[in-house]
Amino acid sequence: MIQLDGAQARVSGSMTIAAASELLVAGREAIAASAGGAATGGVAQTFDLSAVTEVDSAGLAVMFAWLREAKSRNVELTFCNLPKSLNSLAAVYDVAALLPQN
Repeated sequence: MIQLDGAQARVSGSMTIAAASELLVAGREAIAASAGGAATGGVAQTFDLSAVTEVDSAGLAVMFAWLREAKSRNVELTFCNLPKSLNSLAAVYDVAALLPQN
């Protein structure tokens, strides 16, 4: 589901309602792991979504929950390599601009 590699968390597999609970917990753990430097001015964390195979609106909801978690821990969270299907879904819901990407 999520593998940590320094300041990057690699998300793989499905980001659908069936996986949402596990993804939410794993993402929060990844953010907490990177938050150690937050007390000294904040840290950055990138979630790489290149290995995501399937996504639905629950996947978007999880991403926004991760953003809230990161903000509460003073972690700057960005996403990279969003699948086309996720970009399309975010555009349909008119939330693409709310997803920080690098």
